[in-house]
This record gives sequence, C-alpha cells and structure tokens, in this order.
Amino acid sequence: MPTYFNENAQTWYCKFYYRDFMGRHRQKKKGGFKLQKEAREWERAFIRQNEGGPDITFNDLYAIYANDMGHRLRRSTLITKEHLVRTKILPYFGEFPVNQIGAHTIREWQNIMWDYKDSHGIGYSQTYLKAMNNQLSAIFNYAVRYFQLTSNPCHAAGSMGKKQAEQNQFWSPKEFHIFLDYLRENTEMHLLFSLLYYTGIRIGELLALTLADFYKEQGIININKSYHRINGQDFITPPKTPKSLRVVALPEFLQLQLESFVKEKGISRPSERLFNCTKYYISKYMTEACQQSGVAKIRIHDLRHSHASLLIERGFSPLLIAERLGHENIETTLNTYSHLYPHRQAELAQNLQEIYQYYEDL
Repeated sequence: MPTYFNENAQTWYCKFYYRDFMGRHRQKKKGGFKLQKEAREWERAFIRQNEGGPDITFNDLYAIYANDMGHRLRRSTLITKEHLVRTKILPYFGEFPVNQIGAHTIREWQNIMWDYKDSHGIGYSQTYLKAMNNQLSAIFNYAVRYFQLTSNPCHAAGSMGKKQAEQNQFWSPKEFHIFLDYLRENTEMHLLFSLLYYTGIRIGELLALTLADFYKEQGIININKSYHRINGQDFITPPKTPKSLRVVALPEFLQLQLESFVKEKGISRPSERLFNCTKYYISKYMTEACQQSGVAKIRIHDLRHSHASLLIERGFSPLLIAERLGHENIETTLNTYSHLYPHRQAELAQNLQEIYQYYEDL
C-alpha cells in the first residue's frame, strides 16, 4: 500500500486503485494525513468498505449499512438506531471480523445486556432488549445479502426480550380526570393532555399540529406530520406510516377548548405550531402531576393505549379504532389490544342468549 509525502503541504497522502460496487476499476486519492500510518489505515479501511467480503470488520460493515439505510429511513428513525448501535452493539462487536462472530459470541453479548443495571438497579426493558437484538440481526442480514456471509449468527443464538410489554398500562377516565384536575391552572398542559387522552394521537403528531391543521367548523384535526427534537434541533417529518395520515374528529368540549386556547395565545399564522414544547418537558410535567395527584405514573405513549382502551370499553369496532389511531392494518390493533377484549366475551354470550330466547318464546 504505497503512500506519498506532499512536500508543499508537509502531509501524507494515499493514491490507489480499487473496484467499486459495479466491478469497475477506479482510482482514489486522499490527502491531508499528518502521519504515514494514518494514510495507510485510511486506505485499508476504504478498500475494506468498497471491496469488503465476509472478513470485513463489524465497524466497517455498520458504516456501509448506516450510509445505505440513510437513503431509506426517516431521519429520526436513523438517529435512534444509530444511538442504539453505537452505545449497545459497536463497543462489543466493532473490531471483530464479521465472519468470526458466532452464535456463542452473540449469546455472551445477550447475557451482558440481560444483566445490565443502572445506578438505580434498573435494567433494560423487555421491549428494548428485543429492539437491540433485532437491530443486530438486521445488520447481519445485510452482511448475508451483500457481503457473502454464509449465515446470520443471531438466528442460531436465539432472540432476547419481548416484542410487547406484558400488558399495556392505561388510565381509566376517573384516573385521568384526577390527574387533569391538577392541571386546571395551566391551560396549555390541560389541553395538551386532554387531546392525547381523548384523541389517541401520538405525541409527535400532537407537537407537529399547526393552526392550519385545526378545522373548527368541522370539528376535526388533520394529522399529516410528526415533530421530533434531535440533538437540540427541531425536525418535522412525515408521520410514522402512510395510514397515519388521517383526520381525527374532536368531541365538542375539545373543539371549544382548542378554539379558546388559540385565541388566548394569539396564534394567527397558519403554519404556527399550537404547542411549542418538547416531549422531555411534557414527560417531566406529567411525572410531577402524577406525584401531586396520586395517580399511578404511566408513559406519555400509554395515553394512546388509554384512548384505545376507552373506545374498546365503549364497544367501538376494531376497524374504527384502527382508523382513528392510524394503525397500518387492523391486525396491529387486535395484536396490541387483544388482552382488553376477553372480558367482553360474557357480554357477547349474553346477547346471543337473548337472541335465542326471543325466538324460542315466539
């Protein structure tokens, strides 16, 4: 691997040939290195990434994977994945050649993740463990497909964690209104939490709402984008899935509260966001309100589950609930909330009994 010294700049550079992803012979030049060693290391890394086979290091594989996925995933999704990989996966697998990572190595990593506890003695949630394992497996699948890796070692190692928590937490209307009473003096938080509980929209969807999305004559809000705050910057992105693009009808009390709030805050520009706060601030406020009101703490996202629970209890169909929540298909609704339906079996059986008895008594 020849390297060269630039007398004028007093730095090292490398100049070499390689084959690109289409098999074409190309030349590459890169300069500005203070040390000859740095120029050689950069050349080796470049060739590994562009001509890489299954002996590529996991660090180099992930760099290629992340660049590729950057063209296919939402920015917020990519940043979330990147944080997970850089903090939970690369420290353990980064220097390994990909084809030397076996099922036993994956199992050792899984055990470390299982056993982790923070300063408060709290470990990773079952769903987060599942997300870690899925992301690692996705990277190995990429190596199998594009870098001639013979098999994905995660398959032999087995999974860890669970796709869903044991049971979604939610508030009953009584619990929510006890919580809501604490917010009476803060009209913004009172309205914000009322919207989350009585519409079931996602927190990112709510924080992206603008004046133009509120149609007071029709009593609806238009869900067409999502808000994210990433590394101190605000981002507005398309919503989670195509079915997330939807119109949500508001009960009359929310229509009136929202109209009053817009007037109170002097919101006049159509593009102006209705709520200029972050998820972190809302979560912190929610924790305080739970402590003061005595209501059991749940996550912000659990308000969405609470809304679904309320609709199920009121007898609305899974199809209507799926449309209101913006689920991609009805199976998502049924899989997520199936545990809330069994208690209605007795009611269903009684209704069938009444139908039968009616015709028997004719």
